[in-house]
Amino acid sequence: MRYLMTTRPTDAPPPDDLHVEMAKFVQELTEAGVLLATGGLEPGGVRVTSSGSEITVTDGPFAETKESVAGFALVEVASKEEAIELARRFRAIVGDGESVVQQVFGP
Repeated sequence: MRYLMTTRPTDAPPPDDLHVEMAKFVQELTEAGVLLATGGLEPGGVRVTSSGSEITVTDGPFAETKESVAGFALVEVASKEEAIELARRFRAIVGDGESVVQQVFGP
């Protein structure tokens, strides 16, 4: 099963050893064949909305930045519990904040 794990931005300073510990974590998941993709996202982005035949494009940043996504990881694991455990390990490395785990449907 594939899961998309996203993390929201935070004002908390990153732990001093963040880059070292995150590199180890990413290497471990990559070598295990679990990590399919990962990356950080620009803070603003562009919002595209539709209402009937009208399409509106709005440049960011947006007022509710706490609801935006700062980064993601796409993983392939055997169960939801395994995805949650990976998210727990990620949060332990990066510190305070919020992540969301969602199953990805499709091939």
